[in-house]
Amino acid sequence: MEYWSYVLAAGAGFLLGMLFFGGLWLTVRRSLCSKRPWLWFLVSMVVRTGVAVAGFAWISGGSALRLLCCAAGFALVKLAALRFARQPVKGGESCI
Repeated sequence: MEYWSYVLAAGAGFLLGMLFFGGLWLTVRRSLCSKRPWLWFLVSMVVRTGVAVAGFAWISGGSALRLLCCAAGFALVKLAALRFARQPVKGGESCI
């Protein structure tokens, strides 16, 4: 049964990564048309980092192995985000 806690931790890390990097993507898109882009980046960084750190702490529950599995799921999303970010923007859209 302990095996499933590691699988769930990796899945939760994947979801945390989706929230983190999805939020970053939205921040960049929104800041392009903003009069105060620094505010978008500041608030986004604080919220995204806070959610990620709290999520890692809660998911790990003090277990180094669950923390590692969560980080692995998070890292998979980062790799996917890097690949996605290299794609050209279609239609010349600059603002949402």
